[in-house]
Amino acid sequence: MNTWNQVLAAPTAAVNPAVLATGFVAHLADAGLIAFTGDDSRSFLHSQLTNDVEHLGEAEVRLAGYCTPKGRLLASFLMWRDGASVYLQLPRELQPAIQKRLQMFVLRAKTKASDALEGRVLLGLGGADGEAVLRTWFDALPAAPYTKLDHPLGTLLRVANALGAPRYLWLATTQTADTVAAELAARLNVAGPEAWRSADIHAGVPVVTAATQEQFVPQMVNLELLGGVNFKKGCYPGQEIVARSQYLGKLKRRTALAAIDDASVTAGTEVFTPADPEQPCGMVVNAAPNGAGGVDALVEMKLEALEAGVVHAGSAQGPALRFLAMPYVLDKLDV
Repeated sequence: MNTWNQVLAAPTAAVNPAVLATGFVAHLADAGLIAFTGDDSRSFLHSQLTNDVEHLGEAEVRLAGYCTPKGRLLASFLMWRDGASVYLQLPRELQPAIQKRLQMFVLRAKTKASDALEGRVLLGLGGADGEAVLRTWFDALPAAPYTKLDHPLGTLLRVANALGAPRYLWLATTQTADTVAAELAARLNVAGPEAWRSADIHAGVPVVTAATQEQFVPQMVNLELLGGVNFKKGCYPGQEIVARSQYLGKLKRRTALAAIDDASVTAGTEVFTPADPEQPCGMVVNAAPNGAGGVDALVEMKLEALEAGVVHAGSAQGPALRFLAMPYVLDKLDV
């Protein structure tokens, strides 16, 4: 019998919008997951993150950010809880440093951080066929984006829709993954982690990576538009700057969705306008192959550059960005 990683390790389909919309499954090998366990987990994280953790319900999933004192994002998370434990999902490359940094501030709080993927697997499923396949094992599914349910076969989280189709994260034991892998592979396109990154991009959901740490205030990557910032909660690192950006209207930057005909464009690539070719007007937040020889990307930039619509990657002479429709309203700008 093949194990889950043998069945799901080799992608059977190229990443493109058609595959993402039809149906795919991906082992998120590049994902990290921190569990904070203990009676004070919610109160501690409430004092550290941009979103409300104190009132996080058992059936809720939320986005959140972790900022420097200057309000710049060190990490972005998908966040949920299970009893006294709070889970923070982030890129694997950031997990060790972020986990260590948060643990430094625990002090006397009754909470402890651990790697929550030991003995478990995080699978991403999306596309029109994804729901039907999940119903093979689940009698009910989370009814709306950013909700979850717990089941004997693991935790199932529904996240933001992409390309008109629902998406789910399935946190399962390795034993469960062994049981379901063959059926998943038979009925869905098997894709790599880049498929999930592409789906996040088309959902307009930013993910801070090593290449973009400390580059963005949350609003620059639309985090508050996605419910990832609570402006009524108490203090957290960078809170004063985040609030000032919101209420004084000093932030003139946003993140938009674009296609770029250059496969070498990655997170951290700067973008330019011909009107000011020497100074970058923004930066690529996330990029993933689009199946057409280039990438689809979330790109943070000045609003004036976004309104002008003439932006290039790498230099003012680099490949042009072709702006695509965002899945949510972006400050009433038609991009």
